[in-house]
Amino acid sequence: MPRPASGHRTAVALLRAETDRARGGAGRLVVVRGATGTGRTTVLDAAAEDAAARGIRTLRVRCSDHDTAHSFSAVRRLLAPVTEHDGPTTDTDEQAGADLLWRRLRGYADDGPVLLAVDDVHLADDASRSWLVEAARRIDRLPVLLAVTERSQYDVDPPSPGITHALAPGLVRTCVLAPLPAEAAAALAGSARPGASAAWLDACARAGAGSPLLLRALLEDLEGDPAEAVPETCAALYPGAYPQAVSWWLHSAGPMTEAVARTLAVLDEGRTRPAGAGGAGADDAIGLADLLAETAGADPSRVSGWLTAMTRLGVLRPDDDGRPRYAHPLFRDAVLTGAPTDRERAIRRRLARVLLCRGAGVQVVAGQLLRADTVGAPWGRMVLEEAAALASRDDRRDDAVALLRRALDEPTTDDQRQALLVELGSLEYAVGLTASALSRLAQAARLAGEPPTRMRAAVALGAVLAGLGKTRAAVDTLREAIGELHERPDLTSVMYSAVALFADEDRTVRQEVYDWLNGIAARSPGLIGTTAHALLARNAAAVGLTSADETMRRLRALLAEPADPMTQSFLVGTVADVAQWADELDEAERLVERGLNGQPPLLLHPIRDVLLDARADVLAARGDLAALLAEDAALPTAPGRAGVIAVQAHAVVALVETGRVREAARRLSGIHLTDARNSRRLLRFLYARGVLRMAEGELAVALHDFLEFGRRLPSREMVSPVVAPWRVAAVECHLALGNRQEALELAEEELRLAEVWSTPRTRGRALRGVAQATGGRHGLALAREAVRLLREAPAEADLVAALIVQGHLLISVGERGRARDSLREAAERAERQGAVRLRTRAEEALRTGGARRRASAVRTGVGALTGSERHVAELAADGRTNAEIAGLLHVALRTVETHLTSAYRKLGIKGRRELRESLNEGKDADG
Repeated sequence: MPRPASGHRTAVALLRAETDRARGGAGRLVVVRGATGTGRTTVLDAAAEDAAARGIRTLRVRCSDHDTAHSFSAVRRLLAPVTEHDGPTTDTDEQAGADLLWRRLRGYADDGPVLLAVDDVHLADDASRSWLVEAARRIDRLPVLLAVTERSQYDVDPPSPGITHALAPGLVRTCVLAPLPAEAAAALAGSARPGASAAWLDACARAGAGSPLLLRALLEDLEGDPAEAVPETCAALYPGAYPQAVSWWLHSAGPMTEAVARTLAVLDEGRTRPAGAGGAGADDAIGLADLLAETAGADPSRVSGWLTAMTRLGVLRPDDDGRPRYAHPLFRDAVLTGAPTDRERAIRRRLARVLLCRGAGVQVVAGQLLRADTVGAPWGRMVLEEAAALASRDDRRDDAVALLRRALDEPTTDDQRQALLVELGSLEYAVGLTASALSRLAQAARLAGEPPTRMRAAVALGAVLAGLGKTRAAVDTLREAIGELHERPDLTSVMYSAVALFADEDRTVRQEVYDWLNGIAARSPGLIGTTAHALLARNAAAVGLTSADETMRRLRALLAEPADPMTQSFLVGTVADVAQWADELDEAERLVERGLNGQPPLLLHPIRDVLLDARADVLAARGDLAALLAEDAALPTAPGRAGVIAVQAHAVVALVETGRVREAARRLSGIHLTDARNSRRLLRFLYARGVLRMAEGELAVALHDFLEFGRRLPSREMVSPVVAPWRVAAVECHLALGNRQEALELAEEELRLAEVWSTPRTRGRALRGVAQATGGRHGLALAREAVRLLREAPAEADLVAALIVQGHLLISVGERGRARDSLREAAERAERQGAVRLRTRAEEALRTGGARRRASAVRTGVGALTGSERHVAELAADGRTNAEIAGLLHVALRTVETHLTSAYRKLGIKGRRELRESLNEGKDADG
């Protein structure tokens, strides 16, 4: 038997003293009160053993709620054997039974002192309790000590009167057992594990909740466990004495207290704060009490009192905000573990409803619904969907997936279910659950929802199929949906646009689709919609049929037409893509931001990939290597994933240009280009690999990659230089390998096509290639024209390359002074860009020309800033916000942030407060 804790020895001493008093013929009632598990039974057993050891007759009984069926059940067992009236006592002879039992006690007392030890008297039957109360009035002149234990814990359930409520105070001695103090609990835990850390002892004390019973059960479970920390879940305990003890503790408190305790455990688990609750302290506790009471159907005043009592007992502790919480997570888990699953789920459902009615946020409510049973009402699905939208907006996509999966358990119409499946499938695809996404979207496509929802389902399914390389299946899905929704031209126009975009991934399918769309456009121009006409214009540019000016005029006219909200993002993305081809980079950036901001957050939208590609292409055209690498570093998805391929491919080239060739090789090693087949986006990596191999000196294999890139383009007619400068790169390889004729043929083909598109960037780049292949004075003239054109273009890297070619040609014709000027300019521009490879080429050419590069101070300081960086920095120094600068310069906010970050690095400062001083110092140095 456990020995009484040191805090209980006062009660044992009192009982010993009262036993001595009873031996002198003056009996009395002694009541030992305490909360569940505080050691009442241990104290009573110790007193009984002490009395028996001293020769006192000791009669014991432990009452139970099973005793209530028969009158005097507890007293009969206490005074047994009773030879008369062994059967149940009826109301008519209850007094006779009481008299018989009294005579039996008097008989014992005549033989000597008697200790009557009654444990848990609050569970005794009514007749026994009445008899014991009457006995307490009559034993004052008998050698009888009546010692009883009584539970005196504050419960939510209304309490029943105690045994002393009808007795005069002089007839009773009462001792209340306090909760086990933290120091005593730690000492008890320390005796079980000598040398344990203070943190472990403190955790044991908190999990024991001031109860010797719970603490001993916990120590039993932890015996032999070498862990340095007390577990937070009951699953880690063996043999499970602790959760069983907590379940008994709850059962003893009554059903209403049990319901409130489990509701609190559910709240505590999610660290949920009741809506409308005030700050720390009493107001917070009152708000919590009301929430618990409403959920459990209890009296709020009783719940408030219970929270206070449990805090004093040690079961609860206030957190930093003053809100009562379970003292240790293990106790909270034990409270939940003891509840059947269906009961816990019902608690969560009721709690969710109460939280919603009290104005809690949807994410708080949805957190309960995730583990609740089906609500069966529209509000359940609506809350889960809204919480999923918020989670997706905050980039918590895994949470959004869980919420939408739970929403599918709620009753829905076909249209609601179809919309749910589209959102869920889109998110699952975004987090890499491709098989599940495909299944959801296929199911969505089969449902007979409203036409707009059916359109979104078809587009989303097509996007996943195209992303998996199943272009034919994607196109067929959309064409079938177009046939089903032919009476809704507002919807079919969206799908025509999606078909064109999906077809870009496969050479054969692309040709078929554009032939099909051109045929429809010729017969019924209004049928395919504005965006499809924009895509046809884009295609005409890609196949080398139209100039930049002509194409942009046509696209701007389409953009100015009344916008259909459903196709607006397709149109904006298409124009943005072509605008960066046409060197209208600021316009392209604005359109990209406009398109991305207009994207539905949970819909798989095929234009999103085009927008992301266009943004990366703009950065590459500007030669903004730092911004490209920063954007690549921020990507959450794996290499080669649709929607980020352009950024990753450009990042490989940026790594090469910044001299990080090994890192570029590592990045490419995870991309299996043999799987690219005719995929337009994966082909970007083929071009990037060619750049890498050329930097590594593997010219023959680099040439193969560039030529293979051209061969694999989605259509043999897709020849325009706007697609990628693969011919110019191949020209360099041919020349390095001594294949001048092949180089010249490719360069002249590039120039012919560039003249059609007729932008400074494409023409200047093509002229550079022809100049290299031609050589001599004629080649020099072409190179000078290339430099002139590229100075007008927003293409810094192409200008640097042209300056280097011009420098080489100047050296070859003996104009070394002019060559040095050209090459020094190239080196300095490359340095400002951070383009290590181009700078190295310029410096090598300088040495070839018999000159050493002049030392410069452009790596850091104001002189290192590009024109755009300096302009942005000056506006920021004048106090403009990033948003204001973006508006003034008509650029994207992201561009402003990138320029400022680069400026801070080059100026060696930490923020905009230091900008003005640094810029002024630069002006002084220039002066």
